[in-house]
Amino acid sequence: MRRVAILAFDDVQSLDVTGPAEVFSLAGRLAGGAYQVELVAPTAGPIRTNSGLTLVPDRAATSVRGPIDTLLVAGGSGVEQAMTDERLVAWVRRAAARSRRVASVCTGAFLLAEAGLLDGRRAATHWAGCDELARRYPAARVDHDSIFVRDGDVWTSAGVTAGMDLALALVEDDLGRDVALEAARWLVLFVRRPGGQNQYSSHLETQAAERRPLRELQEWMTTHLAADLSVPALAERAAMSPRNFARAFAREVGMTPGTYVEALRVDHARLRLETTGQKIEAVARDCGFGTVETMRRAFHRRLGVGPADYRSRFQTRGDDHADRDPAVRPLHRARRRRAV
Repeated sequence: MRRVAILAFDDVQSLDVTGPAEVFSLAGRLAGGAYQVELVAPTAGPIRTNSGLTLVPDRAATSVRGPIDTLLVAGGSGVEQAMTDERLVAWVRRAAARSRRVASVCTGAFLLAEAGLLDGRRAATHWAGCDELARRYPAARVDHDSIFVRDGDVWTSAGVTAGMDLALALVEDDLGRDVALEAARWLVLFVRRPGGQNQYSSHLETQAAERRPLRELQEWMTTHLAADLSVPALAERAAMSPRNFARAFAREVGMTPGTYVEALRVDHARLRLETTGQKIEAVARDCGFGTVETMRRAFHRRLGVGPADYRSRFQTRGDDHADRDPAVRPLHRARRRRAV
C-alpha cells in the first residue's frame, strides 16, 4: 500500500485537495487497496477552504511519522500565508526527504519552491502564477504551458482540475495505464490530458458572445466543424448581413470569425491526434479542414508544429482500441473478454 499525504492549510483550494484524493482513492479500490490517503494540515483542527467548505485533517503535519510514498502539496489563496510559516516550510522540506516523490497542485508549487525543492528543476503552476513563481524563485525553471511536469521525483501541476490529471499520471506511473484509464472513466473525466498539453485551449482565450443568437451559433459551430463555416454561411444562420455579422462577432468574441473557426478546428484536431489512432487524413476531413495541407498550415500558425509531429509528441500509447475514446476503451476490453 502506497501512503499518500496531502498537505492542506486555511484558504486552500478545495478541489486541489479533493480532486487528487478522489483519484488516488478510486484507483486504490480498483487495484485492491493500493493507496492510503491522508489529509494533513499545520494543526489537527478543521481548516477552511477558499470556497467556504471545511475539511477535517487526519492529523497535524508534525505528527506524521515514517516514510511517505507521495507527498502532495495543495494550492490556493492561503499559500501566501502558509509560506510565511517557517515551521511548516521546514516540515515540507523534512517530509520531502523521506518521501519517494513530491508533488504539488496549482500554487502549491510556491510552497515547494520556498522549501528549496524546485531549485534547478522544471516546474508548473497555475497559469496566473507562472510569472510570479519565476520572479520569486529564479532557480526554478517555470513551464508556462504544461498541464503537469515531471522532473525526476518532483511532479508539479497547473491549476485546480489539472491536479486530477497529475494524480492520474501518478497512478499510471504506479499501477499502469489500464488502472489510470479505468479511474478516469469512473470519474467521468472525458480525456486524460497529456502533461505537455497547453494549460488552456483556444476556447478559453475567447469569450461567449453577448447576444444569444451569436452564443447559440458558437455552440452549433462546435458540433458542426465539417460544415460550411464561412462568414456568409454563418451570417445567414445568424440572420445577419455578412458585414454586420463579422463586426459583431469580432467585437463580442474577441477574434474574427475566420480566426475563431480555425482555433476551434485546431483544438478538436489536437484532441483526436492525442487520443485516437484515426488517420491524419480523416482528422482533417472530420474537423473541417478538407485537406491535410490546410490542417498542416493551421497547426503551424497556431502551434508552431505540424499534425504528425504533434501526434508523435503527445499521443497516449496505443492499444487494441486506439481509435476509441480513452473513457470507453476499458468497456470494450471487458466486452471482448466476456465474448471469449
